[in-house]
Amino acid sequence: MSETRATPVVFPFSALIGQAPLRQALLLAAVDPGIGGVLVSGPRGTAKSTAARALAELLPEGRFVTLPLGASEDRLIGTLDIEAVLRDASVRFSPGLLASAHRGVLYVDEVNLLPDALVDALLDAASSGVNTVERDGVSHTHDASFVLIGTMNPEEGELRPQLTDRFGLMVELENCYEPQTRQHIVKARLAFDLDPFGFRAGHVEQQHALVARIRDARASLAHLSFDDAVHAHVSALCIAAGVDGLRADLVMLRAARALAAFEQADDVTLEHVDRVAESVLLHRRRLHDDENAQAQETASSDRQPPSSADKANPSTESDYGYLPPERTGITHVKQVIPLPTKKH
Repeated sequence: MSETRATPVVFPFSALIGQAPLRQALLLAAVDPGIGGVLVSGPRGTAKSTAARALAELLPEGRFVTLPLGASEDRLIGTLDIEAVLRDASVRFSPGLLASAHRGVLYVDEVNLLPDALVDALLDAASSGVNTVERDGVSHTHDASFVLIGTMNPEEGELRPQLTDRFGLMVELENCYEPQTRQHIVKARLAFDLDPFGFRAGHVEQQHALVARIRDARASLAHLSFDDAVHAHVSALCIAAGVDGLRADLVMLRAARALAAFEQADDVTLEHVDRVAESVLLHRRRLHDDENAQAQETASSDRQPPSSADKANPSTESDYGYLPPERTGITHVKQVIPLPTKKH
């Protein structure tokens, strides 16, 4: 007798409390998966996986695929049967997790612990919407449009900057220390655990409304354009943040357009840009580090030998801790040379 695995009941997205930046970033990625995924950094117990599962339910296929840490590259991208190609000139492709996640969510917990090759493959597919498998001169390409959600606990290590930059958006979660918000979250979770179907029944209308808004927003993306003022504002924000390359500009424009589409706006405005800017620049901002390095370099190059006035006054700010030379006493030591002893 075969066992049937029960499908887990998902906490509804519309019932999530708090973490507004996370909810916005996930919805933007749902409207435009080409943004390139969402990197979520934060401590344990901040509803990262709950929000990811809840988002999948709002997407067309409702798929939620998890990439385990020990997965191989073949498990992720799929495999080609080369023997079949040589034998009967046919391509036999065994789909991987990227194919399974098409039109859904691909969730990677502790993405910072994955091998770089797997992260590269994930990000390539997430940004392009296609997956290509190549083996011995034979290739196969298939659609792989999904929302990539990678989570990490910064206490367990960071992603390399080159990989972090390739995530479209980033959100940093913090523990909630506001008493009323904590109480609302706990009450909602207890109510869901006690009666999940009854709890979900109370959010059916909100869930249907979110599904419709995401569907309509996707359809309206192509009709929204950017005027020169929006382009100029995006450029100014990215330059001020000292970002590398142009990826931040492109992601910010796409995220602002996705927000405008989700809110059923007629145009992409400067306000839309400002509301998505932080999640775009959070993991790309270099200005703070550059300023510190420049300040240290300037301080080092400007340091001069202490002047006579500074020597006389060791408490001056320019050479704090400098001690003027002091005269020390000199003791003259008389060397005594022993006389040779007289032999008898």
